[in-house]
Amino acid sequence: MKKKIIFATGNQNKMREIRQILDGLDVEILSMKEAGISCDIVEDGETFEDNAMIKAKEVAKYTDAIVVADDSGLEIDYLNKEPGVYSARYMGEDTSYEIKNQALLDRLKGVPKEQRTARFVCAVAAVFPDGETCVRRETIEGYIGEKPAGENGFGYDPIFYIDEYNCSTAELTSEQKNALSHRGKALRAIRGELEKRI
Repeated sequence: MKKKIIFATGNQNKMREIRQILDGLDVEILSMKEAGISCDIVEDGETFEDNAMIKAKEVAKYTDAIVVADDSGLEIDYLNKEPGVYSARYMGEDTSYEIKNQALLDRLKGVPKEQRTARFVCAVAAVFPDGETCVRRETIEGYIGEKPAGENGFGYDPIFYIDEYNCSTAELTSEQKNALSHRGKALRAIRGELEKRI
């Protein structure tokens, strides 16, 4: 029987990315919902690493499969690294990213490009059935553009630009994005640990 990895998320966009990046691993990759796990997770950590581990450990209580969780967000240097660990909850969890993105653009109005530096951060944590854990953190550097662009991404992708392609991460193909992205790098960094256990 194939081993399972349960990813502590209900976000289908994220699950699609995860499956593409971990393609070729001889495991079944399930979301919490697909695994029939429902639990309230209080993400009250001070770092992305803390929150990823909180999620993975909570979900691990309900299964003997390997559990992986990520916590990711956007840090804008000019705004004291906001929204940071509060990226998903910035301006309220039910606020659309269209509104969040516009609010950040408004706060950066008139700020020159060289001061609009930003990065996406992703920490990926794994909890194994024997209780062992590991965590990896990766980033992608860029800047906040003047206006949203692109349809391929989600979240803050339309306002996050990278010089290498001179476009937003929402304008990249999924292959380009997975090769460059914070989540892609962090998942590849932890993949070696997963391969040892499956």
